[in-house]
Amino acid sequence: MLVDSHCHIDFPELAENFQQLLDLMRENDVGCAVCISVTLEDFPRVLALAEAHSHILATIGVHPETTNGREPTLDELIALAQHPKIIAIGETGLDYYWHKDAPEWQRERFRKHIRAAIAVGKPLVIHNREATVDTLRLLGEEGAGQVGGVMHCFTENWETAEAALAMGFYISLSGIVTFKNALTIKDVARRVPLDRLLIETDAPYLAPVPYRGKTNQPGYVKYVAEEIARLRDISFEEVAKTTTDNFFHLFPNTRLSVSP
Repeated sequence: MLVDSHCHIDFPELAENFQQLLDLMRENDVGCAVCISVTLEDFPRVLALAEAHSHILATIGVHPETTNGREPTLDELIALAQHPKIIAIGETGLDYYWHKDAPEWQRERFRKHIRAAIAVGKPLVIHNREATVDTLRLLGEEGAGQVGGVMHCFTENWETAEAALAMGFYISLSGIVTFKNALTIKDVARRVPLDRLLIETDAPYLAPVPYRGKTNQPGYVKYVAEEIARLRDISFEEVAKTTTDNFFHLFPNTRLSVSP
């Protein structure tokens, strides 16, 4: 069985063909997918998908790119995270690509999410784009290693991966690892300890080869696993089993509830 540890299947381009999405998951032995929250306004539909399907899990958080939605309070994040289908806090982190002025509000939002994760004892889902130094600094300052989590859609170098691993985080690779010129990510894919590796699609974005440029979906996570197997010269079955075991190690309370 495979697990897509990060996707946005509530987004309209996937929700409108949801049964086909579920069918492809079944065909490709993707037994679990995590639907990631990005705004408070859209959180109810994320949770509704998780409540309706035993093999869909969810998170609560406000994406660092978001500027036009309601800002969460610490108490609100803590309260919403109590739901049993909510397995993590996020997507949270820093994005200096879209916010080049590195606004302080973004860092404060990130700190709030880390504090909520520690309060409820659930891992974090971290977004980092062109903000590595501050991302690692804030994780350290706030004691995020107490709960750990996953560095989602990892695109940084091996040194950054080492720093995240040292704080107890897992490294999650997306379809980018299948791209011909993604040499830095391929290097990380070879070097990350296999027992600290997760796989994801970030659907509907970043479809892997051979679907690059198309709408991504959880069923395509198998191509991520296949590329990792090729890069590490191990079997696809080993990558599938280990990354799935890793997921349930990071989120131990989900194993019994997942039954597609």
